[in-house]
Amino acid sequence: MMLTERQLLILKVIVDEFVETAQPVGSRNIAKMDQINFSPATIRNEMADLEDLGFLEKVHTSSGRSPSEKGYRYYVDHLMDPMKLSKSEVEQVTRYFNDKMNELERVMENSAHILSEITQYTTLVLGPEIFEAKLKQVQIVPLNQRSAIAILVTDTGHVEHRSFVIPKALDHSDIEKSVNILNEKLSGVPLVYLDKMIQHEVKELIEKYTTDFTRAYQLLQEALLTDLPTNLYVSGKANMLKQPEFNNIDKARILVNMMESEEQIAPLLKSTEKGTQIYIGRENKLESMNDLSLITSTYSIGSDQIGTIALLGPTRMDYAKAVALLQLWSKQMSQSLDIWFDES
Repeated sequence: MMLTERQLLILKVIVDEFVETAQPVGSRNIAKMDQINFSPATIRNEMADLEDLGFLEKVHTSSGRSPSEKGYRYYVDHLMDPMKLSKSEVEQVTRYFNDKMNELERVMENSAHILSEITQYTTLVLGPEIFEAKLKQVQIVPLNQRSAIAILVTDTGHVEHRSFVIPKALDHSDIEKSVNILNEKLSGVPLVYLDKMIQHEVKELIEKYTTDFTRAYQLLQEALLTDLPTNLYVSGKANMLKQPEFNNIDKARILVNMMESEEQIAPLLKSTEKGTQIYIGRENKLESMNDLSLITSTYSIGSDQIGTIALLGPTRMDYAKAVALLQLWSKQMSQSLDIWFDES
């Protein structure tokens, strides 16, 4: 669809202004802008045409317009100027990666926190596949009356040992029954989801088939749920609630429920496409994200481990700045993690 040069300019200034103010943009405001030399009447006519074409929306009874999803998409694809980050912003990012990093999970957790502070959006960091190992088998080997070792074998062949204290007076037959239930119900479950699976799939069976449920369940928590890897880090959830779009209580409730569900969010961040992707409003797969935009960027560890870092915000995002920050961050993160990977 071909827009005139005048329509392109008006659409661009409306998106830029609405991103900045969150207020519908009127023809008189546009006419006062330095880069505009059209009359308010001409601007009104062009805005009406852009609305008919689906690029703008009229907000309630206001005479102003706001961008539609189609308008944002056109802006992102054709009108958005690449942003050059300020020297202080670049230094803020690179300073973090100049520090020695010893724990991969801490890097991802801190990345989520710092980016949410910089952007005031919600940041999501999805770990690479090394965090998606699935449980193949559990064994619990008693060492004596009061201690034992839990042996977790994953589908990748990794074997992990965890020592723990056997709850006092727990019958060893209860341990055996618990292990059998675990192997039957949790085989093939990613380690990161063991906690939720034990709560929802295993807990009732342990209660049904063991004589001392409380102590048997305590054993499972100490043996299996200590220092589990996390593959999704979310920071800045409260930032979303500061946006005027979510002053509506029902919208805010839907948003909070969605962000609390890792099972819904994590698949959205997995992509076979490397680089930066932008999903606006209903382009997202979840209905609860109809009023949101998701910008993702991939990072790498070594030669074949891919993770994703993303910013979640209202459709009224500052796309240019968000993209610039994500691209810089994912580049720095990949370079630093490559060093970490080589040294580990």
